[in-house]
Amino acid sequence: MPGIAGIISGQPDEKNVGHLKDMIRCMVHEPFYTSGTYINPYLGVYAGWTCLKGSFADCMPVFNETRDLVLIFSGENFIDNDRIHYLKRKGHAFENSDASYLIHLYEEEGDRFYKLLNGFFRGMIVDLRNREIVVFTDRYGMGRVYYHDEGDQFLFSTEAKSLLSIRPELREISPKSLGEYFTCGCVLQDRTLFSNVFVLPGGSAWSFQNGKELKKDSYFEPDTLENQPVLEKETFYEGLREALHDVIPRYFRPDGRIAMSLTGGLDTRIVLAYGNNRPGELPCYTFGSVYRDSFDVCRAREIAKMFNQQHIVLPVGKEFLSDFPAYAERTIYISDGCLDIIGSPELYINQIAREIAPIRMTGNYGSEVLRNVRTFKAVSPLEKIFHPDFLRDIDDAFENFRSIGREHELTFTLFRQTPWYGYGRLAMEQSQLTVRTPFLDNDLVALAYRAPPGIAGTDEFALRLIADGNPALRRIRTDRGIGGNSNYLSSIFSRSYHEFLFKSEYYYNYGMPQWLAKIDYAFRPLQLERWFLGRHKFHHFRVWLRDELSEFVREILLDKRTTSRPFLNKDFLEEMVNSHIRGHGNYTVEINKILSAEMIHRLFIERK
Repeated sequence: MPGIAGIISGQPDEKNVGHLKDMIRCMVHEPFYTSGTYINPYLGVYAGWTCLKGSFADCMPVFNETRDLVLIFSGENFIDNDRIHYLKRKGHAFENSDASYLIHLYEEEGDRFYKLLNGFFRGMIVDLRNREIVVFTDRYGMGRVYYHDEGDQFLFSTEAKSLLSIRPELREISPKSLGEYFTCGCVLQDRTLFSNVFVLPGGSAWSFQNGKELKKDSYFEPDTLENQPVLEKETFYEGLREALHDVIPRYFRPDGRIAMSLTGGLDTRIVLAYGNNRPGELPCYTFGSVYRDSFDVCRAREIAKMFNQQHIVLPVGKEFLSDFPAYAERTIYISDGCLDIIGSPELYINQIAREIAPIRMTGNYGSEVLRNVRTFKAVSPLEKIFHPDFLRDIDDAFENFRSIGREHELTFTLFRQTPWYGYGRLAMEQSQLTVRTPFLDNDLVALAYRAPPGIAGTDEFALRLIADGNPALRRIRTDRGIGGNSNYLSSIFSRSYHEFLFKSEYYYNYGMPQWLAKIDYAFRPLQLERWFLGRHKFHHFRVWLRDELSEFVREILLDKRTTSRPFLNKDFLEEMVNSHIRGHGNYTVEINKILSAEMIHRLFIERK
């Protein structure tokens, strides 16, 4: 995926050049990537990058006028035009549409530069005057950087596989991390699945001099936001509305073709309501099911028509399933195991979406910022599937998660849930196109911390914002039956009806009870999935793993390599697989996790 990689070494070594090339080679996943290197053996820096052709960062490396400052940057930055004009007035020459201005911003602002950045990114500054190197990440850590510190060498990369490719001794799974993976869906606290590979914390600016670590600085801490005074309700709302007017247009800057990933929910409506897009300039698409037009598709089509924009449905069906093993393997490989195989439709759909436009505008993280929605939980896995000795790591994962969950609610959601639990999906999306969302903008998040009590978990402000931005949008109900102009009783009925269908689909898919799975299988000739599925979700893995993907499941999970894993209970694993495929039970969640863990072992530990 687009990113950076490098070796910082106290001793010049020709081997580092070859190792760097190997690291970069691991990160080039598509023919539309560009890549390059910057090598300065006198400073002990061997660095490289990959990026999407024509993207914001497709201009690396960038230098200041005297060429004694160098920047390698991956990601995007959304800065006020006033600051760009300020740099022009200072006499700096650069392209407004790419990242070339950033080195001049650093030259003018020094260490304050990092706090001024606004977006998902990672980068490296090489200061030839002071013989200093700084590796930095965005404040959330969404621009992930993996690292391995050997004392005399510091290895870093956007992709963990880059480090494994040149240090085979790092190919070792941490039992502690694996316990968290099964329990929490991700690894916690800036650790990784690999025992001696770690992640730079969000807001890091780590400096090196003469090839050795100098300081592990942090330019941002969430408590600077937590300590702000709370605003009165209407003052907060007015501030939020004004912020959206200022913030959202930044993300529609004219530096490439943009398409809107449009849903039937509230957050993409807010983006459209304040985006000021002209008719016909913003194609929209919605992910769809093979069974029917979902509520997402129906509402999004209506919204796109209102704005006179093209609307396209991107279904996930037979074409995806026919090549599922390849999509599953690439999903695990590209995301370094951070996204499981049930996330593989993201790869398939974003490949198609890139053909529409290379930039995908989303409403991602809107519910987290505006309504503090928390989806990150520790869930007890089925104990029978594991060896008794491994259950200690499962218990430790629960305890660790509980201790983290005591933080400030919004801090937990934005600075733990988002970069830990949500990173895998973003990594997969970014491997195919540039993904944007205005909802983690610095200004908007700072304001969200000042929300008065009682706002979290409600739709009140979101509906008001939509109505103020575009009253017609408020009149269209969401995919969950929220909104519209009906009377109170009609609104209650609509919401209850949509909620019933939402839960019915869940219980027919991932959440089907074991006893009901047998009844459903007995009525298989009636194809009941056509009655229950597709109204809210576009992928249906309980049925797919039982039917279309059953041979793939058997081939991987009943293979001797899988059944001999020391953390698994071989006998129950075989019983579980056969039960699900024969329709005697529902083990969708368990099969997904075990399949994903097995592919992680095969791709990263055993593959040479």
